[in-house]
Amino acid sequence: MATRGGVTATPRAPRGANGAAENGHRPACCSLTHRAIELVGKRWSGAIVLVLLDGPLNFTGIRQLVPDISDRLLSERLKELEGEGIVERRVIDASPPRVEYALTRKGQALEPAVGALKSWARRHLA
Repeated sequence: MATRGGVTATPRAPRGANGAAENGHRPACCSLTHRAIELVGKRWSGAIVLVLLDGPLNFTGIRQLVPDISDRLLSERLKELEGEGIVERRVIDASPPRVEYALTRKGQALEPAVGALKSWARRHLA
């Protein structure tokens, strides 16, 4: 064990340039966690999930609650979240037909994580 600045460092497996262990594989837990962070942490995705936690909204409702997002980017993010099974697009049979977006069970399962991030932001970014 090496000592750095009075702290004993635990030896780690040798890493390559991309951060993977020398055998070329990352532990599955790290790659899954990274994927989750990239998915929800992608610009505007977390904000969309946050507003949909309060219930289904149409495109305009989301746009109003996430005011700095462009229509193009909102549409793109909704399609990505739908593709991941986090958001579902519902067509309401009415005259004229309406479309609303809602979190799936998978999306609703993000509530504790988003809530924790919201609490952290209030404490540390205020």
